[in-house]
Amino acid sequence: QVQLVESGGGLVQPGGSLRLSCAASGSISSIADMDWYRQAPGKERELVANIGRTGYRYADSVKGRFTISRDNAKTTVYLQMNSLKSEDTAVYYCHGFSPLGTPRHYWGQGTQVTVSS
Repeated sequence: QVQLVESGGGLVQPGGSLRLSCAASGSISSIADMDWYRQAPGKERELVANIGRTGYRYADSVKGRFTISRDNAKTTVYLQMNSLKSEDTAVYYCHGFSPLGTPRHYWGQGTQVTVSS
């Protein structure tokens, strides 16, 4: 089992920055890919950024503004968000995927990001 806990959300003005963190614990060696997703009110959950077996991927809407990274111990994944826009307002979720044996998906509880003046 893997536990994921997000932190770092909050209220920020347009143009501002936030850094989200996702702390992983448990069988973290089984995790091959880590992602950040977000879900805005009335919208489907969407992939924001991915780090893993295929390198880095970003949604077109955040390219050049957001950066995903991971510490050397692979216990924490970060999402640095710069030049935030109102449309970035959403609940951000950390996700981990383990392809070993029976593939498993792990989700954090989410952290709210609100971009507003």
